[in-house]
Amino acid sequence: MGLISEFKSFAMRGSVVDLAVGVVIGGAFGKIVSSLVDDIITPAILTPALKAAQLTDLAQLVIPGTAIKYGNFISQIISFIIVAFALFIVIKAINTAKAKADAKAAAEAPPAAPAGPTQEQLLSEIRDLLKK
Repeated sequence: MGLISEFKSFAMRGSVVDLAVGVVIGGAFGKIVSSLVDDIITPAILTPALKAAQLTDLAQLVIPGTAIKYGNFISQIISFIIVAFALFIVIKAINTAKAKADAKAAAEAPPAAPAGPTQEQLLSEIRDLLKK
């Protein structure tokens, strides 16, 4: 039972649960970004370029005589840039909120207690009292 209870405590630790939630949300967000790139950005922005190349889909961009689909690669680069920018915005918002909370906590912190006499001062006082 020791191994099972140890695994349970590991799996229920906050960071593991947070990681699991992040992975699930990241997967769903990746699908949203893929749809954004494939269904909105590519048709809206890249349609003129595709029509000039006489293509209907970004996946049809291939190097002639090979199986290298650089159109898919371009689509994945666009997806990556969107995900990276979205994460940048989220992390920036979190850092800003954290800085505000830290500043508020520092402002509300009670003032430090006045420093007491040093050991040397106390010893000097004891010496002076003993001399009397």
